[in-house]
Amino acid sequence: MTTYAAPLRDIEFVLNDLLDYNQLTGIERFAHADVAVVHDLLTEAGRFMGETIAPLNQSGDVQGSVRNADGSVTTPKGFAAAYSAYVQGGWGAVPFEPEFGGGGFPWIIGVALQEILCSANMAFSMAPLLTQGAIDAVEHQASAELKATYLPKMVSGEWTGTMNLTEPDAGSDVGAVRTRADKQADGTYKIKGTKIYITFGEHDMADNIVHLVLARTQGAPAGTRGISCFIVPKFLVNADGSLGERNDVSCVSIEHKMGIKASPTCVLEFGEKGGAIGYLLGEENRGMQTMFIMMNQARLSVGLEGLSLAERAYQQALAFAQERRQGRAPGAQGGGSSAIIEHPDVRRMLLTMKSTIEAMRRLHYWNALAIDLGRHHGDEAVRNHNNEVAALLTPLSKAWATDMSNELTGIAIQVHGGMGFIEETGVAQHYRDARITTIYEGTNGIQAMDLVGRKLPMRGGAAVRDHLGTIGALDPELAKHPELAQMRDELHKALTATSEATEWLLKHGSDGTALLSAATPYLKLLATVTAASLMARSALVALKQLAAGGGDEKFLRAKVTTARFFCEQLLPPTCGLLTSVTAGSTHLFDLDAQALNA
Repeated sequence: MTTYAAPLRDIEFVLNDLLDYNQLTGIERFAHADVAVVHDLLTEAGRFMGETIAPLNQSGDVQGSVRNADGSVTTPKGFAAAYSAYVQGGWGAVPFEPEFGGGGFPWIIGVALQEILCSANMAFSMAPLLTQGAIDAVEHQASAELKATYLPKMVSGEWTGTMNLTEPDAGSDVGAVRTRADKQADGTYKIKGTKIYITFGEHDMADNIVHLVLARTQGAPAGTRGISCFIVPKFLVNADGSLGERNDVSCVSIEHKMGIKASPTCVLEFGEKGGAIGYLLGEENRGMQTMFIMMNQARLSVGLEGLSLAERAYQQALAFAQERRQGRAPGAQGGGSSAIIEHPDVRRMLLTMKSTIEAMRRLHYWNALAIDLGRHHGDEAVRNHNNEVAALLTPLSKAWATDMSNELTGIAIQVHGGMGFIEETGVAQHYRDARITTIYEGTNGIQAMDLVGRKLPMRGGAAVRDHLGTIGALDPELAKHPELAQMRDELHKALTATSEATEWLLKHGSDGTALLSAATPYLKLLATVTAASLMARSALVALKQLAAGGGDEKFLRAKVTTARFFCEQLLPPTCGLLTSVTAGSTHLFDLDAQALNA
């Protein structure tokens, strides 16, 4: 099993050359986070996470986390020490506000660190990533007193955070939540109920766990309109900031999962002894607003998990293909067998992985850049535009990247042949770990519904039309480079298909069944053409640098090759999705339950 090396060259190419990171350093709050500082930060992150956290990935999968008889949970050997080193290094604090001990870096740099951390060890990474989402919610919604009490320790990583939405009878239908919150005379609430699928809901890596819990207050309206959000700490916090008595929350069990086995996915019981003490976050009956702050950030992070797992699987598949010898490749010289990397089909698999991973990285980092510009740019028009871009890209980042991760980690197993099916090689773990990413933080079907139901109608469809117009504006630049002629042609065809699909959906927007039936193929079509446009831009940047005589020629030529492969060989089949979109609900409901069982 190979070790993990952070792909720093491509990360920095995307940051600096493709997306022009310097537009963020021109904002006063980010002036300290210049290109040189970021380079050193990412280099050290790659070293630390590669040496300290990555080696625990396979062993953590084998050992798993264990619930003890007293309800405590023990994480795999080495996890607690590695997390302590992570906290001491200040890694989780990098993108958060200096007011609470953060480094004040842009979110896009936090995303780059997340990619490296998730590739090193996805199961481990879920503790700090859930904490980051909780920090964002507390920062936006909490009172000054609650912020002062919880944020410094959460930003430092000394305390971790969780998201408590799901209940046994309330999964994706959050409006069915039954957990109760009874207001007390002192302004606190007594929380009673059961929550399931709580990532790192109990563990031995941090001193305290800050649960964000959805619950209903007395007399609250039905459905999502009656949900409130509460901070429910594992240990209550004394007035001087020290930890007090244990709150009435316990881990009933941990799930036995297909993947991410080192991450304890807990069933939590609140209020077995009379009620867990909770503190209202924001206003009563506005809990969904608070939780969406967490979920929107978490959705980008889950998409990033897809990218990260694909990168880790690719590195392992590439190393295996260079070492494994089997058969004789066409044109092989001398005696003996060839390394399988010399066989055309293996090359196709590896290049499919590499080019798609690069496309995923470009999509996610653009999404993160739009979030930064939408929050912090001085020009309101620029903020509004980038907030719209971020809203549109988020379901694409989450759903397309995780779908591709399932596909690419599967290809990595195929490269290994029979050895890929053997757990000792470690490559099957990436495939098992990736499977959850299409499900949690809103299934990919829900992401598609969000795209056609909320994002497509923005400004009457003008937001998506403008997005497609931006892609179309690449055509004159591509026309200047004869070697990109086929790329230009395929991008034009795919863009035309996407535009037709968009207009069909806008025309049929009043037919909810047709709209939702077309949602998943439309998301794949829009995401793939968006990713292809970013690869095309990547090729243009590389060719410009080659023409200027700067940079590493071999590296830059590789950027052109991967962009051409993606656009010329992986993009064209997606044009066929137009038929799936415009078919609407045709055939989907032609068979009743009995016929489906026939």
